[in-house]
Amino acid sequence: QVQLVESGGGLVQAGGSLRLSCEASGRTFRQYGMGWFRQAPGLEREFVAAISGSGYRTDYVDSVKGRFTISRDNAKNTVYLQMNSLKPEDTAIYYCAARESLLYGGNDPTNYDYWGQGTQVTVSS
Repeated sequence: QVQLVESGGGLVQAGGSLRLSCEASGRTFRQYGMGWFRQAPGLEREFVAAISGSGYRTDYVDSVKGRFTISRDNAKNTVYLQMNSLKPEDTAIYYCAARESLLYGGNDPTNYDYWGQGTQVTVSS
């Protein structure tokens, strides 16, 4: 069983920055494909970014390319999402997810085995 705990959400003005963190339990974190998803009120959960176990492969949804960066520190069992130039439309609950496999998780939420509880990000205009 893998537990994921997100932190770093909050209220920020448009144009501001936040860094989300997701700490995972488990001894083989470096093998997990990790992802960030978000869900705004009334909308379906949306893929944001993914990173391979090694950190060499990353992917982003088009709407955050150039503004968000996903990274990981395998020594700390933690994945990050640096969010810059935030927009009101980025407002959502952000979830991290883990795929307990050597396979890359990618943008499909059904590829992931574990989910965190979510952290609220609110961007005011």
